[in-house]
Amino acid sequence: MQEIKKSLRDSKSARWIMLGLVSFTMMCMYYLTDAMAPLQERLQAGLQWSASDYGFFTGAYGWFNVFLLMLVFSGMILDKMGVRFTGILGIGIMLAGGFIKYWAISGHVHGTSEFTIFGWQAMAQTQTSAVVAGVGFAIFGVGCEMFGIAANKAVVRWFRGKEMALAIGLNTSTGRIGTMLAMITPIPLVKLFGTISAPVVLSLFLLGIGLLVFILFTFMDRKLDREEADAGVAADEEFKFADILEIGKNRAFWFITVLCVLFYSAVFPFIKYAINLMVQKFGISDEFAGWIPALLPLSALLLTPVFGSMFDKKGRGASIMIAGSILLVCVHLLFSIPSLNSFPIAIGLVMVLGVAFSMVPSAMWPSIAKIIPESKLGTAYAMTFWVQNIGLTLVPMLIGVVLDKNKTGTIDKLIDGQNQVITQYNYTFPMLIFALFGFLAIGFAFLLKAEDRKMGYGLEKPNIKS
Repeated sequence: MQEIKKSLRDSKSARWIMLGLVSFTMMCMYYLTDAMAPLQERLQAGLQWSASDYGFFTGAYGWFNVFLLMLVFSGMILDKMGVRFTGILGIGIMLAGGFIKYWAISGHVHGTSEFTIFGWQAMAQTQTSAVVAGVGFAIFGVGCEMFGIAANKAVVRWFRGKEMALAIGLNTSTGRIGTMLAMITPIPLVKLFGTISAPVVLSLFLLGIGLLVFILFTFMDRKLDREEADAGVAADEEFKFADILEIGKNRAFWFITVLCVLFYSAVFPFIKYAINLMVQKFGISDEFAGWIPALLPLSALLLTPVFGSMFDKKGRGASIMIAGSILLVCVHLLFSIPSLNSFPIAIGLVMVLGVAFSMVPSAMWPSIAKIIPESKLGTAYAMTFWVQNIGLTLVPMLIGVVLDKNKTGTIDKLIDGQNQVITQYNYTFPMLIFALFGFLAIGFAFLLKAEDRKMGYGLEKPNIKS
């Protein structure tokens, strides 16, 4: 018993060092995920991408995860092979997908394509560069989600019974620093190097550093394995296909999974279009517009410790998710009002959305760890991420189509010293769609709270055990 107390996970400094290593890699990962979000108008001007092309590319993130069930396989690999192997494999896949995306947008791919899925014409006359970039983004998405579930399981392992919600929230929100940097640095990079692919090159370099940092974590994790083996701590059970059926019978798991896809479908696709929204609705230059969406992950980073500590010490996980979902609805409803188009309003709404973005994930991911045994946690996270990816695939494509059907005209605009014709869009309907997702999320959060009261999972109880 004394030996277990002396293990690495019981050392506060070791736990937080471990979290810092994993979170740094998450930050590099999210930078590559969102590095093209500020470039929507430049993609239209330089590569002739329409809003539908951009939505098609953005939605490609989840193609393989959803339609080829790669996320489910990732969960199986995680529960079979462990965090270290799965994390390094995920980073390698991300690098491969990122190189393909770089190739597509750096001037090597030209022309248009008619893209079909199972014989159904999904996109007529899509820019071929958008299709190839989409393939790269889809490969990247496999690695990204694989690493994401591995990181979550690693944090749960090191922090279970301790500051688990705070650690998971900090891991997620520190990763969002990458999103914040991706909002503000791509356009200066494009101007500095004169090529639209410059942000992707930087992101590949950062992800390479992230790989080296994660390898440092694997040495710590391997040492923890040895210590626990010497202390007689039982290893996790290996994955069994029956685990999927067992998890699938859990109603609370499905309530939280549907809540996850609804909430994130109203946040991540919004981030992809947020800079163009700031430019077109609020009249902010694209050089400065990225700073406003960047406030979202910044405020989430600052507030996540507050809500994570609240969940760890006081509980109220389901209640926190309800409150965050309500804030989400309010923000998108206000964004949908055409007359609310002043600069301070944009800043205020994004900050409030950042509060919601810190509340829900800080309670949601630890709640899954309370519902599902640790031996099945990799598979459970994979199933949740798989459903989430359905939303991340379809919603950006939907928003792109809705925008193309709600054009308000064109304007001549000087971009990087050249006069370009830029299409203008009405963002009212996309914001109402996001608000609808938030409203449905509230309903599932209430269902989750009722199920917890019935089954006694302890979602409303503290995580830290005395």
